[in-house]
Amino acid sequence: MTSTIAIIGKSGSGKTTIATALYKLIRKKFPTSSILLVDNDLTLELSESFGIKSRNTIYGIKSGKHEYKTGIPEGMSKQEFIEWALEDIIFEADEYTDVIASWLVTPKDCICPSTRIMREALKKLVQRYDFAIFDCEYDLKYLNSLIEIPIDETIIVSKSSNSSISLASKIYDSSKKYACEGKLEIIINKVKKEHINEAMGIINALELDLIGCIEKFENKDDIINVLEVFYSRMNLPQSKD
Repeated sequence: MTSTIAIIGKSGSGKTTIATALYKLIRKKFPTSSILLVDNDLTLELSESFGIKSRNTIYGIKSGKHEYKTGIPEGMSKQEFIEWALEDIIFEADEYTDVIASWLVTPKDCICPSTRIMREALKKLVQRYDFAIFDCEYDLKYLNSLIEIPIDETIIVSKSSNSSISLASKIYDSSKKYACEGKLEIIINKVKKEHINEAMGIINALELDLIGCIEKFENKDDIINVLEVFYSRMNLPQSKD
């Protein structure tokens, strides 16, 4: 069974940094587990860090802009074509890690057959992996337009200002119906040590679930170490067994 993690929040909050650090932590804890990184953010920051271009995306398949590595086989059904095309845009980051990017997402109320088939093919793809980490655009509603799949652990990344935490509260409300019950939580990112108590006070006043705070670090490896402390509180496998 695939363990699914979604990283959501306002652009610029550090979502991609957290998603990347969490991926590295899971790889450290489970060296041979298969991981799929799904870039569901419009900035494509995660996928571009692996050298993936915007045309090599799920949207690229839908729009006809993707440049396939080989000629398109003849005689395929629509479903067979979409499943084949998804394989063509997967980037192999290492032996056990793949990356795929979505970019623009078709609205959930679209009834065209190709959109339905794409969602089913994506779900089938994700379920091949031990872990799937989604770096998301804003909230879970946008991700749900791409793929309808249970999300075991959802992390809202927020900065420590009042306005950022208030926005995180709105993201919490818009996302909670798509998240696993009780597993929609907040990480306060890039916070100065002297502001931690103030940020925690705002979180408590809004009755939000806080995993913890991450100080503003120069070394990204420090973020992995902090996430390792937080990991035991997440709704994710704690050991291989």
